[in-house]
Amino acid sequence: MSAKSFTEATFKSEVLDSDLLVVVDFWAEWCGPCKMIAPVIEELAGEYAGKVKIGKVDVDSNSSIASKYGVMSIPTLIFFKGGKVMSQVSGVQNKAALKQKIEENL
Repeated sequence: MSAKSFTEATFKSEVLDSDLLVVVDFWAEWCGPCKMIAPVIEELAGEYAGKVKIGKVDVDSNSSIASKYGVMSIPTLIFFKGGKVMSQVSGVQNKAALKQKIEENL
């Protein structure tokens, strides 16, 4: 299972209304560090399938979501649970650090 793409049209139903923990990767096509973290995001999406929803928001085509959550630098990962922001990390993270963050928020 791969990471989903969240858009302005699907963000509320997929992220805010989800019963699962949702990890949202804010990224852009031109962002080098975003490309570095992308394979880790995909691996985690597979490992946590059914337990955690993991997806991406392209900040260029969905800028209102990024501005609503104060995303100033990318990549930024925001952890949502029950429609609320639980925590947030910015910059390239290794897989172990991201797994720890997911476990903390489950």
